[in-house]
Amino acid sequence: MKKFGLSTWLLFLLPSILGIILFMIPLKFNSGWKVPIAKLADLLSGTIAPIMPWTATIILMVAALGSILFLAVRPSKRKPSFITGLFKVSFFWTVVRIVGAVFALLVMLKVGPEAIWSENTGGLLLDPNEGLVTFLFTIFLFAGLLLPLLLNFGLLEFFGTMMVKIMRPLFKLPGRSSIDALTSWIGDGTIGVLLTSKQYEEGYYTKKEAAIIGTTFSVVSITFSIIIIGYVGLEKYFLPFYGTVILTGLILAFIMPRIYPLAGKKDEYIDGRPFTGDDEKLPKGYNSLSHGLENALIKASTNRSFFKTFTEGFKNVLDMWIGVIPVVMAFGTAALIFAEYTSVFTILGKPFEPILSVLGVPESADAAQLMVVGFTDMFLPVILAKGLITSQLTLFVVATISVTQLVFMAEVGGLLLGSKIPVNFVDLVVIFLLRTLIALPIIAGVAHLLF
Repeated sequence: MKKFGLSTWLLFLLPSILGIILFMIPLKFNSGWKVPIAKLADLLSGTIAPIMPWTATIILMVAALGSILFLAVRPSKRKPSFITGLFKVSFFWTVVRIVGAVFALLVMLKVGPEAIWSENTGGLLLDPNEGLVTFLFTIFLFAGLLLPLLLNFGLLEFFGTMMVKIMRPLFKLPGRSSIDALTSWIGDGTIGVLLTSKQYEEGYYTKKEAAIIGTTFSVVSITFSIIIIGYVGLEKYFLPFYGTVILTGLILAFIMPRIYPLAGKKDEYIDGRPFTGDDEKLPKGYNSLSHGLENALIKASTNRSFFKTFTEGFKNVLDMWIGVIPVVMAFGTAALIFAEYTSVFTILGKPFEPILSVLGVPESADAAQLMVVGFTDMFLPVILAKGLITSQLTLFVVATISVTQLVFMAEVGGLLLGSKIPVNFVDLVVIFLLRTLIALPIIAGVAHLLF
């Protein structure tokens, strides 16, 4: 192993440890257990809550107007500037940004169809205290600025080399993806998607790997899981509940990369390079630990400029605000309108009724629609179940399935569509349904053992 100076070791250890503390270590606050990055977002959102909806609306309008202006700009053969990359998107995504901005304006002015601005649809997303869009604004600010602590100083290189013997054979993923999964699990699924997207854009993941990680490992955090099981009054079952979530999640993580549509994604990088696996082979004379440390220290030694790191973090923030928030606002509002004002999900849920009956789940007719409504938002199944379902067994199934489905259009699904990760809307629908169908027998089996 090469020798490195003390300054390089400190450059690897100090930012990496700080990144782990901020993104991955839950601490107990008055409001409960949270990772510090989420607590910082909460503190800021609480301070600026009154101006948050209008601030988010202005950002949505900037995203829409900028994209309209850049529609006329011809793509350059040279690498596009940061501003061009921010606003120069396809016609479809320009329309999505316009729709997101229009929805936000209608919500703020309370004009137009009530279905758009009611407190259960667009108003829910832009709520100053509880709205997802306003929460994302602050979490993106801190996550974007501080993500370089995880990305730039060797942490991923170290763990990537150490974990490759587990992640590659089991989940067809590089070892560094274990950090993405851990960040989602302990911190928040949205942060996991952002981390994965940045890694993919920088050429560390292939198209297939990025799609697998984004749809399979961007898991619901422990914090949200506690909220969900508590909402249906089953707090005392948290340990078996979360144990079932982990068991089901691991089984799904093993199966999903091996079937359509993830199995069909190209094993090539964003720039077209094919995957060879050469970078995962250990050089002669190295073991996983020594090779991982050397990779980490080499990475750390190339990032000695604080200004460059801060600039990259600030670009991350703008990229998230302009690229992701409009998608969440547009798709999230549309999905919530369908859930609130139409019988689409009742109809779509009908095929699940006989499946639930065969699995011995009580109140299967009412529970069936809850199997698909989670596609719009993670909380909707338990919100609807609370006044609809009386059976504890069924409530357990609904709560657990809502956490393991993962692809929620108002959160992770919207983020995936807004990122450069190569998944489309049809992919997300198929993945959501397959995850639900595979998970149901496992979850129902555990539920019958408990109740």
